[in-house]
Amino acid sequence: MSRHSGARETTRLDRRLEALNDARELAGGVLPDEALDGVLEVLERASSRRSLSGDHTVVGFFGATGSGKSSLFNAVSGAEIATAAARRPTTSEPLAGVWGSAGSEPLLDWLEVRQRHHAAPVGGFADGDTGLILLDLPDFDSTREANREVVRRMVGLVDVLVWVLDPQKYADAAVHQDFLAPLASHGAVTLVVLNQVDRLPGQDVQPVLASLRGILARDGLPGVQIMAASALTGTGVQDVRTAIRRAAVQRKAQAQRLAADVTRAAELLGKASGDGEAAGIKAASRSRLADELATAANVPVVVRAVAASYRLEATRRTGWPVTRWLSRLRPDPLRRLNLRSNAPAELNRSSLPAAGAPERARADAAVRDFADAASAGAPGPWRAAIRGAAREGRERLPDALDQAIAGTDLAANRRSWWWQVFNVVQWLALVTVLGGLGWLGVLAGLGYLQLPVPEVPLVEGWPVPTLMIALGVVLGIVLALSGRFIAGAAARSRARKARRRLHAAVAKVAGELVVEPVDAEVRRLQAFNAALEAAR
Repeated sequence: MSRHSGARETTRLDRRLEALNDARELAGGVLPDEALDGVLEVLERASSRRSLSGDHTVVGFFGATGSGKSSLFNAVSGAEIATAAARRPTTSEPLAGVWGSAGSEPLLDWLEVRQRHHAAPVGGFADGDTGLILLDLPDFDSTREANREVVRRMVGLVDVLVWVLDPQKYADAAVHQDFLAPLASHGAVTLVVLNQVDRLPGQDVQPVLASLRGILARDGLPGVQIMAASALTGTGVQDVRTAIRRAAVQRKAQAQRLAADVTRAAELLGKASGDGEAAGIKAASRSRLADELATAANVPVVVRAVAASYRLEATRRTGWPVTRWLSRLRPDPLRRLNLRSNAPAELNRSSLPAAGAPERARADAAVRDFADAASAGAPGPWRAAIRGAAREGRERLPDALDQAIAGTDLAANRRSWWWQVFNVVQWLALVTVLGGLGWLGVLAGLGYLQLPVPEVPLVEGWPVPTLMIALGVVLGIVLALSGRFIAGAAARSRARKARRRLHAAVAKVAGELVVEPVDAEVRRLQAFNAALEAAR
Protein backbone atom coordinates (compact mmCIF):
# COMPACT_ATOMS: atom_id res chain seq x y z
CA MET A 1 0.00 0.00 0.00
CA SER A 2 1.45 3.39 -1.01
CA ARG A 3 2.08 6.15 1.47
CA HIS A 4 -0.67 8.33 -0.01
CA SER A 5 -3.13 5.44 -0.14
CA GLY A 6 -2.34 4.60 3.47
CA ALA A 7 -2.88 8.20 4.51
CA ARG A 8 -6.26 8.22 2.76
CA GLU A 9 -7.27 4.98 4.48
CA THR A 10 -6.20 6.40 7.83
CA THR A 11 -8.13 9.63 7.28
CA ARG A 12 -11.21 7.72 6.18
CA LEU A 13 -11.01 5.48 9.24
CA ASP A 14 -10.53 8.53 11.48
CA ARG A 15 -13.73 10.04 10.10
CA ARG A 16 -15.67 6.82 10.54
CA LEU A 17 -14.47 6.35 14.12
CA GLU A 18 -15.35 9.94 14.92
CA ALA A 19 -18.79 9.49 13.35
CA LEU A 20 -19.37 6.27 15.32
CA ASN A 21 -18.44 8.03 18.55
CA ASP A 22 -20.79 10.90 17.68
CA ALA A 23 -23.60 8.43 17.06
CA ARG A 24 -22.90 6.73 20.40
CA GLU A 25 -22.95 10.02 22.30
CA LEU A 26 -26.12 11.18 20.54
CA ALA A 27 -27.85 7.91 21.39
CA GLY A 28 -27.06 8.21 25.10
CA GLY A 29 -30.21 7.81 27.17
CA VAL A 30 -32.19 6.62 24.15
CA LEU A 31 -30.73 3.27 23.14
CA PRO A 32 -29.98 0.39 25.54
CA ASP A 33 -26.76 0.59 27.50
CA GLU A 34 -25.55 -2.76 26.19
CA ALA A 35 -25.67 -1.46 22.61
CA LEU A 36 -23.76 1.69 23.57
CA ASP A 37 -21.27 -0.28 25.65
CA GLY A 38 -20.53 -2.48 22.63
CA VAL A 39 -19.77 0.60 20.53
CA LEU A 40 -17.58 2.06 23.26
CA GLU A 41 -15.66 -1.21 23.40
CA VAL A 42 -15.00 -1.02 19.65
CA LEU A 43 -13.83 2.59 19.94
CA GLU A 44 -11.52 1.86 22.85
CA ARG A 45 -10.14 -1.21 21.10
CA ALA A 46 -9.50 0.79 17.93
CA SER A 47 -7.77 3.52 19.89
CA SER A 48 -5.57 1.01 21.69
CA ARG A 49 -4.67 -0.95 18.55
CA ARG A 50 -3.81 2.18 16.56
CA SER A 51 -1.53 3.40 19.35
CA LEU A 52 0.52 0.20 19.07
CA SER A 53 2.76 -1.06 16.28
CA GLY A 54 1.33 -0.39 12.86
CA ASP A 55 4.18 -2.32 11.28
CA HIS A 56 2.95 -5.65 12.61
CA THR A 57 0.03 -7.69 11.31
CA VAL A 58 -1.51 -10.02 13.88
CA VAL A 59 -2.95 -13.23 12.41
CA GLY A 60 -4.95 -15.56 14.64
CA PHE A 61 -5.51 -19.26 13.93
CA PHE A 62 -8.92 -20.38 15.19
CA GLY A 63 -10.31 -23.87 15.05
CA ALA A 64 -12.24 -26.61 16.80
CA THR A 65 -10.81 -29.59 18.59
CA GLY A 66 -9.30 -32.03 16.09
CA SER A 67 -9.23 -29.55 13.20
CA GLY A 68 -5.43 -29.71 12.99
CA LYS A 69 -5.12 -26.02 13.76
CA SER A 70 -1.79 -26.25 15.61
CA SER A 71 -0.37 -28.54 12.95
CA LEU A 72 -1.32 -26.06 10.23
CA PHE A 73 0.14 -23.26 12.36
CA ASN A 74 3.45 -25.15 12.51
CA ALA A 75 3.38 -25.93 8.81
CA VAL A 76 2.81 -22.30 7.87
CA SER A 77 5.47 -21.15 10.36
CA GLY A 78 8.02 -23.63 8.99
CA ALA A 79 8.89 -24.81 12.50
CA GLU A 80 7.38 -26.76 15.38
CA ILE A 81 6.55 -23.55 17.23
CA ALA A 82 3.36 -24.97 18.70
CA THR A 83 5.39 -27.58 20.58
CA ALA A 84 8.63 -25.62 21.03
CA ALA A 85 7.62 -24.29 24.43
CA ALA A 86 7.74 -27.50 26.41
CA ARG A 87 5.93 -26.06 29.38
CA ARG A 88 3.19 -24.37 27.39
CA PRO A 89 -0.36 -25.30 28.53
CA THR A 90 -1.43 -25.85 24.93
CA THR A 91 -5.14 -26.07 25.63
CA SER A 92 -5.57 -22.76 27.39
CA GLU A 93 -2.92 -20.23 26.45
CA PRO A 94 -2.18 -18.55 23.11
CA LEU A 95 1.25 -18.87 21.55
CA ALA A 96 2.85 -16.29 19.25
CA GLY A 97 5.27 -16.78 16.41
CA VAL A 98 6.93 -13.40 15.75
CA TRP A 99 8.82 -12.19 12.69
CA GLY A 100 10.27 -8.75 13.48
CA SER A 101 10.60 -8.26 17.19
CA ALA A 102 11.03 -4.47 17.20
CA GLY A 103 7.81 -2.93 18.47
CA SER A 104 6.06 -6.26 18.95
CA GLU A 105 6.36 -6.47 22.74
CA PRO A 106 3.81 -3.75 23.66
CA LEU A 107 1.42 -5.20 21.09
CA LEU A 108 1.77 -8.70 22.56
CA ASP A 109 1.34 -7.29 26.05
CA TRP A 110 -1.94 -5.70 24.94
CA LEU A 111 -2.99 -9.02 23.41
CA GLU A 112 -2.04 -10.71 26.72
CA VAL A 113 0.11 -13.27 24.94
CA ARG A 114 2.88 -14.45 27.25
CA GLN A 115 4.22 -17.35 25.18
CA ARG A 116 6.31 -15.73 22.45
CA HIS A 117 8.61 -17.37 19.93
CA HIS A 118 10.83 -15.28 17.68
CA ALA A 119 10.63 -17.38 14.56
CA ALA A 120 13.36 -17.96 12.03
CA PRO A 121 12.94 -16.45 8.56
CA VAL A 122 10.93 -18.53 6.09
CA GLY A 123 11.85 -17.88 2.49
CA GLY A 124 9.06 -16.33 0.49
CA PHE A 125 6.93 -15.96 3.61
CA ALA A 126 8.33 -13.90 6.49
CA ASP A 127 11.53 -12.53 7.94
CA GLY A 128 12.58 -9.86 10.41
CA ASP A 129 11.34 -7.05 8.15
CA THR A 130 7.90 -8.52 7.49
CA GLY A 131 6.34 -7.52 10.80
CA LEU A 132 4.17 -10.58 11.28
CA ILE A 133 2.71 -12.20 14.38
CA LEU A 134 0.98 -15.58 14.11
CA LEU A 135 -1.12 -16.72 17.06
CA ASP A 136 -2.02 -20.32 17.79
CA LEU A 137 -5.14 -20.08 19.95
CA PRO A 138 -7.12 -22.50 22.12
CA ASP A 139 -9.94 -24.50 20.57
CA PHE A 140 -13.13 -22.45 20.36
CA ASP A 141 -15.20 -25.53 21.37
CA SER A 142 -13.07 -26.27 24.41
CA THR A 143 -14.90 -27.64 27.45
CA ARG A 144 -13.10 -25.04 29.58
CA GLU A 145 -14.85 -21.68 29.77
CA ALA A 146 -11.50 -19.91 30.21
CA ASN A 147 -10.34 -21.23 26.82
CA ARG A 148 -13.54 -20.14 25.09
CA GLU A 149 -13.20 -16.70 26.69
CA VAL A 150 -9.64 -16.36 25.31
CA VAL A 151 -10.94 -17.21 21.84
CA ARG A 152 -13.84 -14.70 22.09
CA ARG A 153 -11.44 -12.00 23.21
CA MET A 154 -8.92 -12.73 20.45
CA VAL A 155 -11.62 -12.75 17.80
CA GLY A 156 -12.13 -9.09 18.62
CA LEU A 157 -8.41 -8.20 18.68
CA VAL A 158 -6.43 -9.84 15.88
CA ASP A 159 -6.02 -8.15 12.50
CA VAL A 160 -6.59 -11.25 10.35
CA LEU A 161 -8.76 -14.24 11.29
CA VAL A 162 -7.81 -17.67 9.91
CA TRP A 163 -10.59 -20.20 10.54
CA VAL A 164 -9.27 -23.75 10.33
CA LEU A 165 -12.04 -26.24 9.58
CA ASP A 166 -11.89 -29.97 8.98
CA PRO A 167 -13.90 -32.09 6.53
CA GLN A 168 -15.89 -33.77 9.30
CA LYS A 169 -17.06 -30.64 11.18
CA TYR A 170 -16.84 -27.83 8.61
CA ALA A 171 -20.60 -27.27 8.84
CA ASP A 172 -20.64 -27.24 12.66
CA ALA A 173 -23.21 -24.66 13.82
CA ALA A 174 -20.96 -23.57 16.69
CA VAL A 175 -18.40 -21.89 14.45
CA HIS A 176 -20.90 -20.54 11.93
CA GLN A 177 -23.55 -19.16 14.30
CA ASP A 178 -21.25 -18.00 17.09
CA PHE A 179 -18.35 -16.60 15.06
CA LEU A 180 -18.53 -16.49 11.27
CA ALA A 181 -22.07 -15.13 10.80
CA PRO A 182 -21.68 -12.34 13.41
CA LEU A 183 -18.42 -11.34 11.66
CA ALA A 184 -19.93 -11.18 8.18
CA SER A 185 -18.64 -7.62 7.76
CA HIS A 186 -15.07 -8.86 8.30
CA GLY A 187 -14.75 -10.76 5.03
CA ALA A 188 -11.75 -8.68 3.91
CA VAL A 189 -9.69 -9.90 6.88
CA THR A 190 -11.02 -13.46 7.07
CA LEU A 191 -9.41 -16.58 5.61
CA VAL A 192 -11.12 -19.97 5.74
CA VAL A 193 -8.91 -23.05 5.45
CA LEU A 194 -10.41 -26.50 4.95
CA ASN A 195 -7.63 -28.51 6.59
CA GLN A 196 -6.97 -32.27 6.49
CA VAL A 197 -8.13 -32.59 2.89
CA ASP A 198 -5.78 -35.55 2.68
CA ARG A 199 -8.50 -37.49 4.50
CA LEU A 200 -10.91 -36.92 1.62
CA PRO A 201 -10.97 -38.86 -1.65
CA GLY A 202 -9.70 -36.63 -4.43
CA GLN A 203 -13.08 -36.42 -6.14
CA ASP A 204 -14.77 -35.20 -2.92
CA VAL A 205 -12.54 -32.17 -2.28
CA GLN A 206 -14.28 -29.79 -4.68
CA PRO A 207 -17.86 -30.78 -3.65
CA VAL A 208 -16.93 -30.24 0.02
CA LEU A 209 -15.39 -26.86 -0.81
CA ALA A 210 -18.54 -25.95 -2.79
CA SER A 211 -20.69 -26.97 0.16
CA LEU A 212 -18.53 -24.89 2.51
CA ARG A 213 -18.72 -21.93 0.14
CA GLY A 214 -22.53 -22.14 0.15
CA ILE A 215 -22.65 -22.25 3.95
CA LEU A 216 -20.36 -19.23 4.18
CA ALA A 217 -22.53 -17.36 1.68
CA ARG A 218 -25.51 -17.95 3.96
CA ASP A 219 -23.36 -16.63 6.82
CA GLY A 220 -22.97 -13.38 4.88
CA LEU A 221 -19.46 -14.17 3.61
CA PRO A 222 -20.02 -14.95 -0.08
CA GLY A 223 -16.64 -13.63 -1.24
CA VAL A 224 -14.42 -14.80 1.58
CA GLN A 225 -11.19 -16.54 0.53
CA ILE A 226 -11.39 -20.33 0.96
CA MET A 227 -8.39 -22.65 0.66
CA ALA A 228 -7.90 -26.39 0.89
CA ALA A 229 -4.83 -27.53 2.80
CA SER A 230 -3.20 -30.41 4.58
CA ALA A 231 -0.66 -29.79 7.30
CA LEU A 232 0.38 -33.43 7.02
CA THR A 233 1.16 -33.55 3.30
CA GLY A 234 1.87 -29.84 2.81
CA THR A 235 -0.94 -29.43 0.29
CA GLY A 236 -2.13 -25.81 0.14
CA VAL A 237 0.26 -24.63 2.88
CA GLN A 238 2.00 -22.32 0.44
CA ASP A 239 -1.39 -20.84 -0.54
CA VAL A 240 -2.08 -20.04 3.10
CA ARG A 241 1.37 -18.50 3.44
CA THR A 242 0.82 -16.38 0.32
CA ALA A 243 -2.50 -15.05 1.59
CA ILE A 244 -1.04 -14.20 5.00
CA ARG A 245 2.09 -12.63 3.50
CA ARG A 246 -0.02 -10.49 1.20
CA ALA A 247 -1.93 -9.13 4.19
CA ALA A 248 1.30 -8.48 6.10
CA VAL A 249 3.13 -6.78 3.24
CA GLN A 250 0.24 -4.55 2.21
CA ARG A 251 -0.11 -3.25 5.79
CA LYS A 252 -3.86 -2.90 5.23
CA ALA A 253 -5.17 -5.62 7.52
CA GLN A 254 -5.18 -3.51 10.68
CA ALA A 255 -7.16 -0.71 9.06
CA GLN A 256 -9.47 -3.18 7.32
CA ARG A 257 -10.10 -4.99 10.58
CA LEU A 258 -10.91 -1.79 12.42
CA ALA A 259 -13.06 -0.59 9.54
CA ALA A 260 -14.97 -3.87 9.67
CA ASP A 261 -15.39 -3.45 13.43
CA VAL A 262 -16.81 0.03 12.86
CA THR A 263 -19.18 -1.31 10.20
CA ARG A 264 -20.43 -4.06 12.48
CA ALA A 265 -20.78 -1.72 15.46
CA ALA A 266 -22.71 0.74 13.30
CA GLU A 267 -24.98 -2.04 12.07
CA LEU A 268 -25.68 -3.24 15.61
CA LEU A 269 -26.31 0.34 16.72
CA GLY A 270 -28.62 0.83 13.75
CA LYS A 271 -30.45 -2.38 14.60
CA ALA A 272 -30.92 -1.19 18.20
CA SER A 273 -32.19 2.14 16.94
CA GLY A 274 -34.27 1.14 13.94
CA ASP A 275 -34.65 3.00 10.69
CA GLY A 276 -36.55 6.20 9.98
CA GLU A 277 -36.64 9.93 10.49
CA ALA A 278 -39.08 11.91 12.60
CA ALA A 279 -41.60 14.02 10.73
CA GLY A 280 -40.46 17.02 12.75
CA ILE A 281 -42.33 20.12 13.83
CA LYS A 282 -44.77 21.66 11.39
CA ALA A 283 -46.17 25.18 11.65
CA ALA A 284 -49.72 23.82 11.73
CA SER A 285 -49.04 21.50 14.68
CA ARG A 286 -47.21 24.27 16.55
CA SER A 287 -50.17 26.63 16.02
CA ARG A 288 -52.65 23.93 17.05
CA LEU A 289 -50.69 23.29 20.25
CA ALA A 290 -50.71 27.01 21.13
CA ASP A 291 -54.46 27.25 20.43
CA GLU A 292 -55.29 24.26 22.61
CA LEU A 293 -53.08 25.45 25.46
CA ALA A 294 -54.59 28.94 25.21
CA THR A 295 -58.07 27.49 25.57
CA ALA A 296 -56.98 25.26 28.46
CA ALA A 297 -55.38 28.30 30.16
CA ASN A 298 -58.65 30.31 30.01
CA VAL A 299 -57.42 32.83 27.45
CA PRO A 300 -61.00 33.22 26.08
CA VAL A 301 -62.13 34.20 29.59
CA VAL A 302 -59.43 36.87 29.76
CA VAL A 303 -60.30 38.19 26.30
CA ARG A 304 -63.96 38.56 27.27
CA ALA A 305 -62.88 40.29 30.46
CA VAL A 306 -60.76 42.76 28.47
CA ALA A 307 -63.74 43.69 26.31
CA ALA A 308 -66.10 43.96 29.28
CA SER A 309 -63.58 46.01 31.27
CA TYR A 310 -63.15 48.47 28.40
CA ARG A 311 -66.88 48.92 27.96
CA LEU A 312 -67.33 49.48 31.68
CA GLU A 313 -64.49 52.03 31.84
CA ALA A 314 -65.84 53.82 28.76
CA THR A 315 -69.27 54.10 30.40
CA ARG A 316 -67.72 55.50 33.56
CA ARG A 317 -65.91 58.20 31.59
CA THR A 318 -68.33 59.06 28.80
CA GLY A 319 -71.80 58.28 30.16
CA TRP A 320 -74.44 60.80 31.23
CA PRO A 321 -72.85 62.41 34.32
CA VAL A 322 -76.07 62.15 36.29
CA THR A 323 -76.24 58.35 35.93
CA ARG A 324 -72.67 57.29 35.22
CA TRP A 325 -71.96 56.81 38.91
CA LEU A 326 -74.15 53.73 38.81
CA SER A 327 -71.50 52.00 36.68
CA ARG A 328 -69.03 52.30 39.54
CA LEU A 329 -71.13 49.85 41.49
CA ARG A 330 -70.24 47.14 38.95
CA PRO A 331 -66.92 45.29 39.54
CA ASP A 332 -64.18 45.50 36.93
CA PRO A 333 -63.78 42.01 35.31
CA LEU A 334 -60.02 42.42 34.90
CA ARG A 335 -59.55 43.57 38.47
CA ARG A 336 -61.46 40.54 39.67
CA LEU A 337 -58.98 38.38 37.72
CA ASN A 338 -56.06 40.33 39.21
CA LEU A 339 -54.97 41.39 35.73
CA ARG A 340 -54.65 45.08 36.45
CA SER A 341 -51.72 44.58 38.81
CA ASN A 342 -48.57 46.64 38.34
CA ALA A 343 -46.38 43.97 39.97
CA PRO A 344 -43.44 42.56 37.96
CA ALA A 345 -44.49 39.81 35.60
CA GLU A 346 -42.38 37.20 37.37
CA LEU A 347 -44.18 37.94 40.66
CA ASN A 348 -47.66 38.47 39.34
CA ARG A 349 -50.30 35.76 39.42
CA SER A 350 -53.79 35.86 38.04
CA SER A 351 -56.97 34.92 39.87
CA LEU A 352 -58.17 32.76 37.02
CA PRO A 353 -59.87 29.57 38.13
CA ALA A 354 -57.40 26.74 38.64
CA ALA A 355 -57.23 24.24 35.82
CA GLY A 356 -59.70 21.48 36.45
CA ALA A 357 -59.70 17.95 35.12
CA PRO A 358 -61.13 18.95 31.72
CA GLU A 359 -58.52 21.69 31.22
CA ARG A 360 -55.68 19.42 32.31
CA ALA A 361 -56.93 16.67 30.03
CA ARG A 362 -57.13 19.14 27.15
CA ALA A 363 -53.60 20.39 27.76
CA ASP A 364 -52.24 16.83 28.09
CA ALA A 365 -53.99 15.78 24.90
CA ALA A 366 -52.59 18.80 23.06
CA VAL A 367 -49.04 18.03 24.17
CA ARG A 368 -49.44 14.35 23.35
CA ASP A 369 -50.86 15.04 19.89
CA PHE A 370 -48.05 17.49 19.19
CA ALA A 371 -45.39 14.98 20.23
CA ASP A 372 -47.06 12.22 18.21
CA ALA A 373 -47.12 14.38 15.09
CA ALA A 374 -43.48 15.41 15.52
CA SER A 375 -42.29 11.83 16.19
CA ALA A 376 -44.21 10.22 13.33
CA GLY A 377 -41.86 8.04 11.31
CA ALA A 378 -39.18 7.89 14.00
CA PRO A 379 -37.90 4.49 15.23
CA GLY A 380 -39.40 3.19 18.47
CA PRO A 381 -36.70 4.28 20.97
CA TRP A 382 -36.47 7.75 19.45
CA ARG A 383 -40.25 8.12 19.31
CA ALA A 384 -40.31 7.39 23.04
CA ALA A 385 -37.53 9.95 23.62
CA ILE A 386 -39.41 12.65 21.69
CA ARG A 387 -42.61 11.96 23.61
CA GLY A 388 -40.66 11.95 26.87
CA ALA A 389 -39.18 15.37 26.07
CA ALA A 390 -42.71 16.72 25.55
CA ARG A 391 -43.93 15.20 28.82
CA GLU A 392 -41.09 16.68 30.87
CA GLY A 393 -42.36 20.23 30.40
CA ARG A 394 -46.00 19.33 30.79
CA GLU A 395 -45.98 19.51 34.60
CA ARG A 396 -44.67 23.08 34.52
CA LEU A 397 -47.20 24.29 31.97
CA PRO A 398 -50.08 25.42 34.24
CA ASP A 399 -47.96 27.75 36.39
CA ALA A 400 -45.93 29.01 33.41
CA LEU A 401 -49.08 29.75 31.41
CA ASP A 402 -50.68 31.60 34.32
CA GLN A 403 -47.56 33.68 34.78
CA ALA A 404 -47.43 34.42 31.05
CA ILE A 405 -51.05 35.59 31.06
CA ALA A 406 -50.54 37.68 34.18
CA GLY A 407 -47.46 39.28 32.62
CA THR A 408 -49.09 40.12 29.28
CA ASP A 409 -49.78 43.78 28.58
CA LEU A 410 -53.56 43.92 28.08
CA ALA A 411 -53.62 47.74 27.78
CA ALA A 412 -56.06 47.70 30.70
CA ASN A 413 -54.95 51.09 32.05
CA ARG A 414 -54.67 52.74 28.66
CA ARG A 415 -57.25 55.49 28.01
CA SER A 416 -58.82 56.23 24.63
CA TRP A 417 -58.56 59.74 23.22
CA TRP A 418 -62.30 60.03 22.57
CA TRP A 419 -63.18 59.54 26.22
CA GLN A 420 -61.96 63.03 27.10
CA VAL A 421 -63.85 64.62 24.21
CA PHE A 422 -67.10 62.90 25.11
CA ASN A 423 -66.61 63.69 28.78
CA VAL A 424 -66.15 67.43 28.12
CA VAL A 425 -69.18 67.56 25.84
CA GLN A 426 -71.27 65.60 28.34
CA TRP A 427 -70.46 68.07 31.08
CA LEU A 428 -71.23 70.97 28.75
CA ALA A 429 -74.58 69.36 28.00
CA LEU A 430 -75.24 68.94 31.70
CA VAL A 431 -74.26 72.54 32.37
CA THR A 432 -76.62 73.61 29.59
CA VAL A 433 -79.46 71.65 31.18
CA LEU A 434 -78.69 73.05 34.59
CA GLY A 435 -78.46 76.58 33.10
CA GLY A 436 -81.89 76.16 31.50
CA LEU A 437 -83.36 74.79 34.69
CA GLY A 438 -81.81 77.59 36.71
CA TRP A 439 -83.14 80.20 34.31
CA LEU A 440 -86.66 78.79 34.53
CA GLY A 441 -86.31 78.50 38.27
CA VAL A 442 -85.44 82.19 38.60
CA LEU A 443 -88.43 83.13 36.42
CA ALA A 444 -90.69 80.92 38.49
CA GLY A 445 -89.39 82.46 41.72
CA LEU A 446 -89.97 86.01 40.50
CA GLY A 447 -93.51 85.13 39.49
CA TYR A 448 -94.15 83.48 42.82
CA LEU A 449 -93.01 86.62 44.64
CA GLN A 450 -95.20 88.80 42.42
CA LEU A 451 -92.16 90.57 41.10
CA PRO A 452 -91.76 91.78 37.56
CA VAL A 453 -90.78 88.85 35.30
CA PRO A 454 -88.50 89.83 32.46
CA GLU A 455 -89.38 88.79 28.93
CA VAL A 456 -87.86 85.39 27.96
CA PRO A 457 -86.12 85.31 24.59
CA LEU A 458 -87.73 83.02 22.03
CA VAL A 459 -86.29 81.02 19.19
CA GLU A 460 -88.87 80.02 16.64
CA GLY A 461 -91.48 80.44 19.37
CA TRP A 462 -89.61 78.31 21.90
CA PRO A 463 -88.26 79.81 25.14
CA VAL A 464 -84.49 79.71 25.25
CA PRO A 465 -84.34 78.07 28.76
CA THR A 466 -86.60 75.30 27.54
CA LEU A 467 -84.44 74.83 24.46
CA MET A 468 -81.36 74.71 26.65
CA ILE A 469 -82.86 71.93 28.76
CA ALA A 470 -84.05 69.98 25.72
CA LEU A 471 -80.77 70.44 23.89
CA GLY A 472 -78.71 69.35 26.90
CA VAL A 473 -80.84 66.26 27.56
CA VAL A 474 -80.93 65.19 23.91
CA LEU A 475 -77.19 65.79 23.51
CA GLY A 476 -76.46 63.78 26.66
CA ILE A 477 -78.61 60.87 25.49
CA VAL A 478 -77.11 60.92 21.99
CA LEU A 479 -73.59 61.02 23.42
CA ALA A 480 -74.38 58.19 25.81
CA LEU A 481 -75.84 55.99 23.04
CA SER A 482 -73.12 56.76 20.51
CA GLY A 483 -70.52 56.24 23.22
CA ARG A 484 -71.90 52.75 23.78
CA PHE A 485 -71.55 51.89 20.07
CA ILE A 486 -68.04 53.34 19.91
CA ALA A 487 -67.08 51.60 23.14
CA GLY A 488 -68.36 48.26 21.78
CA ALA A 489 -66.30 48.56 18.60
CA ALA A 490 -63.24 49.73 20.49
CA ALA A 491 -63.70 46.94 23.06
CA ARG A 492 -63.74 44.33 20.31
CA SER A 493 -60.60 45.85 18.79
CA ARG A 494 -58.84 45.86 22.16
CA ALA A 495 -59.98 42.28 22.78
CA ARG A 496 -58.51 41.19 19.44
CA LYS A 497 -55.18 42.80 20.30
CA ALA A 498 -55.26 41.20 23.73
CA ARG A 499 -56.01 37.82 22.16
CA ARG A 500 -52.98 38.16 19.87
CA ARG A 501 -50.72 39.14 22.77
CA LEU A 502 -52.03 36.34 24.96
CA HIS A 503 -51.65 33.78 22.19
CA ALA A 504 -48.10 35.00 21.61
CA ALA A 505 -47.36 34.62 25.33
CA VAL A 506 -48.87 31.12 25.39
CA ALA A 507 -46.96 30.17 22.22
CA LYS A 508 -43.72 31.35 23.83
CA VAL A 509 -44.35 29.18 26.90
CA ALA A 510 -45.28 26.24 24.69
CA GLY A 511 -42.12 26.81 22.69
CA GLU A 512 -39.87 26.83 25.74
CA LEU A 513 -41.45 23.89 27.57
CA VAL A 514 -42.67 21.65 24.74
CA VAL A 515 -41.65 22.71 21.23
CA GLU A 516 -37.95 23.34 21.83
CA PRO A 517 -37.33 20.09 23.80
CA VAL A 518 -39.18 18.10 21.14
CA ASP A 519 -37.28 19.87 18.35
CA ALA A 520 -34.00 19.13 20.13
CA GLU A 521 -34.83 15.41 20.18
CA VAL A 522 -35.88 15.48 16.52
CA ARG A 523 -32.61 17.17 15.56
CA ARG A 524 -30.71 14.69 17.74
CA LEU A 525 -32.23 11.83 15.77
CA GLN A 526 -31.30 13.54 12.50
CA ALA A 527 -27.72 14.01 13.69
CA PHE A 528 -27.61 10.40 14.92
CA ASN A 529 -28.77 9.03 11.57
CA ALA A 530 -26.25 11.21 9.73
CA ALA A 531 -23.41 10.09 12.03
CA LEU A 532 -24.46 6.46 11.74
CA GLU A 533 -24.53 6.70 7.96
CA ALA A 534 -21.04 8.25 7.99
CA ALA A 535 -19.82 5.47 10.30
CA ARG A 536 -21.24 2.80 8.03
